[in-house]
Amino acid sequence: MADRRGHSTDSGIEIDPYYSSADLNDFDEKAELGAPGEFPYTRGIYPDMYRGKLWTMRQYAGFGTAEATNKRFKFLLAAGQTGLSCAFDLPTQMGFDSDHPRAQGEVGKVGVAIDSILDMRDLLEGIPLDQVTTSMTINSTASVLLLLYQLVAEERGIDSKSLRGTIQNDILKEYVARGTYIYPPRPSMRIITDIFAYCQEHMPAWNTISISGYHIREAGSTAVQEIAFTIANGIAYVEAAMAASLEVDEFAPRLSFFWNAHNNLFEEVAKFRAARRIWARIMADRFGAKDKRSLLLRFHAQTGGSTLAAQQPEVNLIRVAVQAMAAVLGGTQSLHTNGFDEALGLPTERAARLALRTQQVIGYESGVADAADPLGGSYYVETLTNQVEKLALEYLARIDEMGGAIVAIENGYMQDEIEQSAYEYAKSIDSGEKVIVGVNRFTDEGSDRAEVFPIDPSLQIAQAERVKRLKAERDNALVLAKLEDLRRAAEGETNLMYPLREALRAYATLGEVSDAMRTVFGTYTPRG
Repeated sequence: MADRRGHSTDSGIEIDPYYSSADLNDFDEKAELGAPGEFPYTRGIYPDMYRGKLWTMRQYAGFGTAEATNKRFKFLLAAGQTGLSCAFDLPTQMGFDSDHPRAQGEVGKVGVAIDSILDMRDLLEGIPLDQVTTSMTINSTASVLLLLYQLVAEERGIDSKSLRGTIQNDILKEYVARGTYIYPPRPSMRIITDIFAYCQEHMPAWNTISISGYHIREAGSTAVQEIAFTIANGIAYVEAAMAASLEVDEFAPRLSFFWNAHNNLFEEVAKFRAARRIWARIMADRFGAKDKRSLLLRFHAQTGGSTLAAQQPEVNLIRVAVQAMAAVLGGTQSLHTNGFDEALGLPTERAARLALRTQQVIGYESGVADAADPLGGSYYVETLTNQVEKLALEYLARIDEMGGAIVAIENGYMQDEIEQSAYEYAKSIDSGEKVIVGVNRFTDEGSDRAEVFPIDPSLQIAQAERVKRLKAERDNALVLAKLEDLRRAAEGETNLMYPLREALRAYATLGEVSDAMRTVFGTYTPRG
């Protein structure tokens, strides 16, 4: 056997010098390929994949005021983007209004500030909501942003049942990897299942959750851990919904996933293929889903933010292209490509345009969209797919033995595993074992730096004043009554979406409705 030193994937899977059919014999008949669009969907969820229609090119955008983000949305749509994706600032994610002391210094910084229906109107001004799909990266306050979106659409006479898009709404990974949580896990799960039930009746075309491995990977997990921990969270959501008396085939077709795309092209392709296969079998065998749509792991992918380097930032264009190619070869349904300057700040218009053009070149010039699963049957890719699946299933078995994802999170298991992987990865870069071009090899101290997107410090003052004006001019007696209705619903078992919608319609702010639920549910404090 040839020396394998230095030849392994980011998950530690050792790579042989070459592969043959003999390597596939180590796995049972369940690894059989089948065709694209056929169970267990290893090769893709649709028979033709991109031959008829390319993936949705959904560039992530959001900064400053609602008006500024609206302009960026229109810029991207004019450049050929085919779906919207919105980022929200930290106060919005954490349930604080822009005039709250804890919002100081963070308003509009990593996303757009949305305090009330007034901001949502400005955000969506001139956007044809009955024609575009909109993704919102929001978790703890996902219910609030979804309802504001629905209310604005209804104001324009658009039937909620025609609205299409996705809310991330994946709170479990916040406890694992990201930290934008408000309430403890169990009341948070109640809000999520209330959203499932509400959308089933009022917004049936909306994806009610995007179960996210992206942030787990950004926190330092391996590719195997990314799909294992994310699918474990997905199992917990299905179990919670069924415990809330929802039938699996009523809500499961609207579940979707969100994966990271990193630099190890073949392991990333294998990861996407293995994830589809694992999910299809779990939904069929464990949960008894009968509707084919319940078995499909539909996913959005985003190139890896944590892989971008501030040194020689234009080299990030190549990283993003490789990662985007991995997502496409792996069968993504929609894709965001990062701007090359995002290690320095928010993407400039130039960087955002180049990121979109990267997708367009892959889609229209490379030929990879001409056949479904063009890497299918590769001895290397099929062996990697089997190995990734095997290791992920071992993690899932351990989490099941602990009592499921929520218990594993409460005990810090996933967090500890990710922390160890992140440490090992950082150590490999420091030692030079892992080469990062421009960072620990091929450095160039005199290289040009990219233009940095400017943040206007006056934004926070103006946005806070806007909130104060709203609170002074609205019918405050009505708002207080609606907030009390919401608080009482939180104490009971009523679906929270209905009193929440009425409070927002009455011009209650995001911070106020979040506070009403905080008084009942409390806030989450991570283990020491």
